Amino acid sequence: MNPIKRIHILHTNDLHSHLHRAPLIRRLARELRNRWEERGETGILVDIGDHMDRVRMETEGTDGSVNLAVMEQTGYELFTFGNNELLTFSRKQLHDLFSRSSVEVVSSNVTAMNPEQTPEWVRTSKILDLGGVRVAFLGATIPYPHTYEMMGWRVSSPVEALAGELMRIREQADVTVLLSHLGLPHDRELSVRLAGLDVIIGAHTHHLLEKPERIKDTWIAAAGKYGMHLGHLVLEVDAKTGKLTGVQGTCHPLDQTGGDEEISRLIGEYRHEAAGRLSSVVADLPEPLEVDWREETPFPNLLADALLDWTGADLALVNNGVLLHSLQAGPVTRGDLHRACPHPINPALVRVRMSHVRRALEESLLDEFKDMPLRGFGFRGRVLGTLAVAGMEVIVDPRAKPYARVTEMRSGDRALSEDEEVKLATLDVFTFGAGYGSLKEGELIRYFLPEFLRDVLAARLAKPNATDKAKIRRWKQRDVLDRPD
Repeated sequence: MNPIKRIHILHTNDLHSHLHRAPLIRRLARELRNRWEERGETGILVDIGDHMDRVRMETEGTDGSVNLAVMEQTGYELFTFGNNELLTFSRKQLHDLFSRSSVEVVSSNVTAMNPEQTPEWVRTSKILDLGGVRVAFLGATIPYPHTYEMMGWRVSSPVEALAGELMRIREQADVTVLLSHLGLPHDRELSVRLAGLDVIIGAHTHHLLEKPERIKDTWIAAAGKYGMHLGHLVLEVDAKTGKLTGVQGTCHPLDQTGGDEEISRLIGEYRHEAAGRLSSVVADLPEPLEVDWREETPFPNLLADALLDWTGADLALVNNGVLLHSLQAGPVTRGDLHRACPHPINPALVRVRMSHVRRALEESLLDEFKDMPLRGFGFRGRVLGTLAVAGMEVIVDPRAKPYARVTEMRSGDRALSEDEEVKLATLDVFTFGAGYGSLKEGELIRYFLPEFLRDVLAARLAKPNATDKAKIRRWKQRDVLDRPD
């Protein structure tokens, strides 16, 4: 019987800038590496994307430099893009990070809009000699039409891109490993459709596979989210033939104690740098700008007004829950806006029938929508909240039955018909079908990238008397309007 070589792959995914987990990852990664090196074995540490998330002050204030510094210090060797990296960092910012980094980027389906202009630091695959075994690493990122292109990237079909890359390298590698930021359903589909993939290490859908699963000839692994686990695969390879004979794996839970002090100090240094960058003042408020997730309040109104002007729309709708707290009177810094609106959410402009707008307005009067937990799609808050509007007044009969309370929608002195179409400014999250689902029925005109909602807020607050209009109520009760003087 031929001797077996054991190759270790440590993996993380979807950290989403939970940087407090990074010291725990480094501590355990070093312990595991020391153990296998004592046995004369070899291995590698990889990340499967969405490591960077601007919800974290240190990431926002350093444009991701803290994340890359943590990865380099921890000993990561390979990384593939998540949608967060591609959609919330400019090409220049990513170039500044990775062009001189020891962490190499592997992506088989991501190129520049002109493929010939794809940066040299984006590799379609990477073949490493690990203990005498040629291991090829490929990468794939979930495609989102339109949005990546606005950031200067083309993300092609992963099936076609991976099939081509597998064909190109198949004579050069003994074992193939895909770093997949596609999600578990796509990983399972690839294991059936693509021959020649030995291992898929997954991400995006935040799935935890405590033991790798096997579909046909492909092993699938994933380590959950937020750095709560460190994935650990052991590839068993025939020393004579170089062929994969088996895969063992687990996901090590990470507790809250005994983290690496060097990583903690490093994060602290970047926290200080980020705080300095985010301390610039964008406005001086004469009075507080308040938000209540369940009621009409000035801060969400101001955001709706800002989107209306920014996009050139007829109307605007935003959910109050996208603003996490009020702004106090006095100087407002970029850090204050980041704390109030940390989401990687962009403005969107859609063409939509007023019947769909009315449906969303009716839903926003219901407690189940006001208090609805919202997860994913870039939303980093807690609940959906009611809707704030701009460019219109909404007349409501509070005594009517649900879905019959909006009696009139007005723009200036004109009643808006349910049959007419309008250009609506809103949040990209609604175009994906989350929250107020009727807004997805509109025709997308454009997303506004790379600006985030907090950038639009900063521009609005910098204008003279910016808050005056936000105090004017847009929701009005029918019984109040009908009451005689």
